[in-house]
Amino acid sequence: MRLSRSVQDYLKAVLELAGEDGYASTGDMAQRLGVAAPSVTGMLRRLSAARPALVAYAKHRGARLTPAGRRRALEIVRHHRLIERFLFEALGVPWDEIHEEAERLEHAISEPLEARMAERLGHPETDPHGHPIPDMEGRLPRRHLVRLDLLRAGQIARIAEVRDHDPALLRHLAELGLVPGRVIRVAERASFGGALTLEVEGEIRRLGLEAAASLNVTPLPSPPVVEP
Repeated sequence: MRLSRSVQDYLKAVLELAGEDGYASTGDMAQRLGVAAPSVTGMLRRLSAARPALVAYAKHRGARLTPAGRRRALEIVRHHRLIERFLFEALGVPWDEIHEEAERLEHAISEPLEARMAERLGHPETDPHGHPIPDMEGRLPRRHLVRLDLLRAGQIARIAEVRDHDPALLRHLAELGLVPGRVIRVAERASFGGALTLEVEGEIRRLGLEAAASLNVTPLPSPPVVEP
């Protein structure tokens, strides 16, 4: 079944916005997609009535993907993240620009071209923002990540992924050296919700809590304390 660009956008939005209970609210989807809430409700009802159904819709709760919908959504996400990696590595497009470009191109890429891109790139596991790329079977690895703003003072972590929807934020993080793979230490937490003071490769950086919430990290064990 060939899906329209609009339907693909809806499926990807449900996948990305579904909370712990697996449902994406119509309000969150309306904000993400830039459409009115009644339009979201109408589309979700159509997708739930499709055969096979692509979402399960519940009034006052939102939508969750069916197995068929999840397969299609992960296929779109694979296209998107492979395109981001290709634009970044092969064409040198800055990491704050590749998301919007991939949003446009993900709907047009064919399966043979996707396979060639993956092979040329060496079958990468993540996009430049650190998000995992689904494999050919639509599987994603399980990762246990924590938001940076939730770490305690003294904790050490490796940056795993960065939220990619805000180009200005991405430029700011790049200037601070806060990119996937970088190891950081929380040197200090300011009182009353202030900024984090981070140690990044021996340099001190300060980051507000709102920006810190856009980074997911993998906590690392702290080195043992050596007694004098």
